[in-house]
Amino acid sequence: MTHPIDLAVIGGSGLYQFPGLTNTSRQRIDTPYGPASGDVVTGDFAGRRIAFLARHGESHSLPPHRVNYRANLWALHHLGARQVVGVNAVGGIRGDMGPRVIVVPDQVIDYTHGRFTSFCDVDGAEVRHIDFSEPYTASLRLALLDAANKAGIAAIDGGCYGATQGPRLETRAEIARMKRDGCDLVGMTGMPEAALARELGLDYACLALVANFAAGCGDEAEISIEEIFAHLKAATEAVPPILAELLKS
Repeated sequence: MTHPIDLAVIGGSGLYQFPGLTNTSRQRIDTPYGPASGDVVTGDFAGRRIAFLARHGESHSLPPHRVNYRANLWALHHLGARQVVGVNAVGGIRGDMGPRVIVVPDQVIDYTHGRFTSFCDVDGAEVRHIDFSEPYTASLRLALLDAANKAGIAAIDGGCYGATQGPRLETRAEIARMKRDGCDLVGMTGMPEAALARELGLDYACLALVANFAAGCGDEAEISIEEIFAHLKAATEAVPPILAELLKS
């Protein structure tokens, strides 16, 4: 490959284009699993070559349960990516994980249903039982945390991401249950993305951007979508400098 991919980035809500990319090209990848969320944009950033894909589409047209996670991961792998950072908008359950906080989680609980969760979900495919004890690649997690530190950006090390179905937000009772289960964050796109990356042998880590306190965890009687996107916009500004430091290493 003429331009090897040093890092692939999957952008979540609020991150539909990657700022600072130069020498860009767009590719629509045909996959055995149908269309990806959109074109994969490759370009130069911090002296390296990255691939960027907007998980929900560049116009946020795909709700979490309609994202073709298999096609997205397959397309990035097909282009030569071996390391993937998933940027995810989340709600905070733990008290220190409030709006605009950045977290690099280390565990996940999957509450989703009805999604294609494996590349084995195809007739004739080999059935593979991956080890998913640690759902995120430890070396990439630590590199992200180190990069955030070098960029002067606070990031919390560890936490359990609870993945819900969406697109609706959760009830107070559901969040209370998740808290009892040990979840620190709640989001709608963390799974099956992490598991599919593991099946493909990709290094994968999550950069979670807290947009709001989850239901019943903050002072607000009702969660405001406008406030969510305002917090997301502010938190998203930290993504390029963190990834720039990651690529330098």
